[in-house]
Amino acid sequence: MSVVSPPRPTAPRAASRQVIEDRPLRYPDTGSREFMTRRGWWLVILNFLMPGSAQAAAGNRRLAKVGLASTLVMWGMLILGILCAMLWQPLFLTLATNWFVLLIAQGVCLAYAALWIVLTVDTLRLVRLVKTGGGARFAIAIVAVVLTFVSSGAAAYASNIAGVTRSTLASIFGASGPSVPPSDGYYNILLLGADSGVGRDSMRFDSISVVSVNATTGATTITGIPRDMPDFPFAAGPMHDKYPNGHTGHADATCGWGSGINQLRTEVEVCQNGNALYPDAVAHGSSPGVEATKDAAEGILGIKIPYYVFIDMHGFASLVDALGGVDITVTERLPEGGGPAYEGQPAEDWAIGWIEAGPQHMNGDTAQWYARSRYTTSDFDRMKRQRILQEAILAQFTPQHVLTRFQDVAAAGADIVQTDLPQSLIPFLADLALKAKQNPVSTIELTPEGGVDEYRPDYAYIKQLVQQKLHPPTPTATPAP
Repeated sequence: MSVVSPPRPTAPRAASRQVIEDRPLRYPDTGSREFMTRRGWWLVILNFLMPGSAQAAAGNRRLAKVGLASTLVMWGMLILGILCAMLWQPLFLTLATNWFVLLIAQGVCLAYAALWIVLTVDTLRLVRLVKTGGGARFAIAIVAVVLTFVSSGAAAYASNIAGVTRSTLASIFGASGPSVPPSDGYYNILLLGADSGVGRDSMRFDSISVVSVNATTGATTITGIPRDMPDFPFAAGPMHDKYPNGHTGHADATCGWGSGINQLRTEVEVCQNGNALYPDAVAHGSSPGVEATKDAAEGILGIKIPYYVFIDMHGFASLVDALGGVDITVTERLPEGGGPAYEGQPAEDWAIGWIEAGPQHMNGDTAQWYARSRYTTSDFDRMKRQRILQEAILAQFTPQHVLTRFQDVAAAGADIVQTDLPQSLIPFLADLALKAKQNPVSTIELTPEGGVDEYRPDYAYIKQLVQQKLHPPTPTATPAP
């Protein structure tokens, strides 16, 4: 008896064709170059717009889950960061200046950049370039690489920004002292410029200012202290014990030339045992010379000054260059150079260059000479120019401007700035700085024009002047008749 074999089933072929039609990205018709080219473009675009989606549509679902989850987390972090910056600035600044948060952000961004590259390589594998059109296979590959460079490069750049921020903050604020509350509603910071550039034989604090920032409004007042101010008093402390009736200075040239406040660093650190006078200074990120200058500024102005910021004027030019220059209107022609070789020598004979009067866009070198030049003008005029330059730089320190030049600004800041400001205070001061943008910077110049005798200053009057500026009397309503 013969056995009739059953017919061979044809359903799997039909099912296969149905799968190709229903899920062409995962099960493509590889025989159609036109379709494979369109599919390749779709996968590359999906990989760029939503990393991991190309794998979800046509590849390894486990890798797709990793890519999509990581992308959603990154988008969530970005959106939360933007909302936090817009709605909760103090919290944003606290997080953005915390070394641990920055370390995590640096690692996450770097890992995401690497993951994006892995997903792109896998996407090109899924595209099956050999099945696409002849010219299209090169175009798809090139576009995929360019898009990956843009996307993963952005993540890598964000990682670098986080790393640079962390290292810069650690470099500047690494040895800072404890945080203290504002004094009478103000954070007062001693701002020192050390004129140690070409032509100087030692470092002296030739630019001395006190920046007072209102702890509520951010309103900023800069008080300039003349470098040669004589016989000044000290606040309570070791220098007040040595000079209870005011600083009289030294006749010895190695200890300073006269009683000017800019001689204190030389006197304290060269001719006296500064570490014995201020034993905690170095541990708190300061120095005996700075602490003595703080005590002098407190004695002159009658306000508490817990912090200082020191700017090396020799490297100051790099900061101005990092900001792209600074715009200043020069009121009179100024010479560049170390000064005359003998009394009465014309500036034309020793000047190495000139800063012409009128509007100027200054590079770092020119800005430094603008702040230093004094041989054809007075020290008081130089003080005004230093204040004008400080205000111009502050005006350019907008978030948008700094972000576009972040790497250069951070590098310059780490090289030329020293401070004992604690890192924990930076978020609050940064928030105040944003508020300060809404208020003009006011100044107090302790000069003859401001009613201060340059030879015999009335320190009681100076303290009264500062108090009136920082705490103006509240106008009282006139009673109705």
